[in-house]
Amino acid sequence: MTAAPARHEVVLVRHGETEWTISGRHTGRSDIPLTDAGRQEARRLAVRLAARPCALVLSSPSARALETARLAGFDDRVVTSVDVAEWDYGDYEGRTTADVHAERPDWSLWRDGCPGGEDATQVGARADRVIAAVRAVDGDAIVFSHGHFLRVFAARWVELAPADGARFALDPASVSVLGWERATPVFRRWNDTA
Repeated sequence: MTAAPARHEVVLVRHGETEWTISGRHTGRSDIPLTDAGRQEARRLAVRLAARPCALVLSSPSARALETARLAGFDDRVVTSVDVAEWDYGDYEGRTTADVHAERPDWSLWRDGCPGGEDATQVGARADRVIAAVRAVDGDAIVFSHGHFLRVFAARWVELAPADGARFALDPASVSVLGWERATPVFRRWNDTA
């Protein structure tokens, strides 16, 4: 009899606060730094994540995600990946949803995507590549990334459509854990900001 394959967890960490998270501006490719409060949030993550052994630590290449990873204590192990970058908002970069709705009242990021940027299916394809990578390592993984990308990642983890990530709110500096119940991928914890 062969042993069942190990089922490891993946920890999702949204970066700390930035000026644009405060104002609600879509922050995809713009490299907006953490605020002082965001840096404090990242340092507090170090205490929460210190006891978790991990085989892989990934971060978006953006300064806000990478600084969060480093301040959380993973400076020596973090590997950047463009696949965990935030949604590319294209023409809507730096704009708020209310601003976009002034032009397109029925617009939905999750349904319509962004002109000159990505749609949910494209973000989902990146998430699928990252899921395959974290499932291939022998041990837990941590992913430091962004709100919309991590919501798509979570949807894909539990085998939902990328656009179903719309249903999972995610706050700055939150910790979420995805894992398994037997052979079924599940949410173990979501949007924990404690």
